[in-house]
Amino acid sequence: MPVASVALKTMSLPEFGEPTVMPLVARTTYEARIGALVARGSKAGFDAFVVYGDREHAANVAYLTGYDPRFEETLLVIVPDKQPKLLVGNEGWGYAEICDGPYERVLYQTFSLPAQPRDRSPALLDIFADCGLKAGQRIGAIGWKPFGPGDAGFGETTLDLPSFIADTLRTLAGDKHTVVNAANLLMNPADGLRAINEADQLASFEFAATYSSQGLRNVLQGIEPGMTELQAARLMGINGLPQCCHLMLSAGKRAPYGLPSPRLDVIKRGDPVTMAYGLHGSLNARAGFLVEDATELPPDISDYVERLVAPYFAAVVDWYETVGIGVSGGALWKAVHDRIGDPFFGVSLNPGHLVHIDEWMHSPIFAGSDITLKSGMALQVDIIPATGTDYFTTNIEDGIALADQALREEIAARHPEAWRRIEARRAFMTEVLGIRLRPEVLPFSNIPAFLPPFWLSRNSAMAVASR
Repeated sequence: MPVASVALKTMSLPEFGEPTVMPLVARTTYEARIGALVARGSKAGFDAFVVYGDREHAANVAYLTGYDPRFEETLLVIVPDKQPKLLVGNEGWGYAEICDGPYERVLYQTFSLPAQPRDRSPALLDIFADCGLKAGQRIGAIGWKPFGPGDAGFGETTLDLPSFIADTLRTLAGDKHTVVNAANLLMNPADGLRAINEADQLASFEFAATYSSQGLRNVLQGIEPGMTELQAARLMGINGLPQCCHLMLSAGKRAPYGLPSPRLDVIKRGDPVTMAYGLHGSLNARAGFLVEDATELPPDISDYVERLVAPYFAAVVDWYETVGIGVSGGALWKAVHDRIGDPFFGVSLNPGHLVHIDEWMHSPIFAGSDITLKSGMALQVDIIPATGTDYFTTNIEDGIALADQALREEIAARHPEAWRRIEARRAFMTEVLGIRLRPEVLPFSNIPAFLPPFWLSRNSAMAVASR
């Protein structure tokens, strides 16, 4: 039964803890992933693959090899029955060695930063030939973006690789129509290889999400008027794990835009505040007002909770109670829009998506989607109102996984520490917040569905009041 009402509740948010062990993905898993891509590619008529990555678009290469480029571009060349070749620049050469992926390193110095040495590399065309690429092959080019019907007529030969790479591939192939965008093999939200995760990968995502969500929790517990945005952001305790996006924290007039990085601007009592922190495998976000209660808000928005936060939180509850294995993405979209589809709420983006090494891999959640959710999917509740009014916004962005009984048992056996956190979060969401979760829903956040509208009231957050 859908919730009838939600309300502010005084509560104690438990300490779910932070990791003492770091889950890692084994080299054999990367080998299996490359094998799966080759097998699926063969069925789709591909003879070879070239997978592109750079600092901002590392996920597909990292998924297949464990190597995430730091300064430079990289290419992974996969030809069946040959050792995969990883093309790296000067600075990637040593780093690729310690990543210990299932590849042979190839130095291609044009990937290096400008003015660095370029005296030891053959031409890219010759490197491709040495890797086993040749005319007559149908080559799958994988960047970071598959194109679809809404992309202004772009088709399967539209590549999102730098032109010096794409042009060289097309020259080698002899026919530009045989170099095809194959990103969907990895990224399609229905059956892409990256849409379904192994137990170790999910544990790695939970590891990251614990830290990113704890960072936001630290801000919620410690932010005070008079701090600068940079001082507030420092409360997150950034620990050096690789980020999937820039850190966001802003207050006052910049806060409604969501994306700004923190500055030395002083946060004042009464300011709207928004923040987000994302690591490889996670992103968490929250928004609210730096006040103790509604009496400190301007009179025309004193009903902030009733007008915006309560219906929003009810939609989040509906999302959590709907999501599950076998549920369609369209059903999730409808659950949210039935609650807050009114234009006032300004919910225009997908109310949830797949999360991976990249913060937004793809999304099965859109109007009319018949894509069914599956065990092994990592998802992010991501429902962002953009009212464009003084009501500002409210926000929960947290990660979960879907896991059938066999996968749950594997996670619990292989990663017991993570499993204890997951079980404690489920108990909090069920017993304190009143959210009814299916057994396959595994929350990864240390602030699971915890939504305080007034950030100076530390122990006051939204919960289900009645059904």
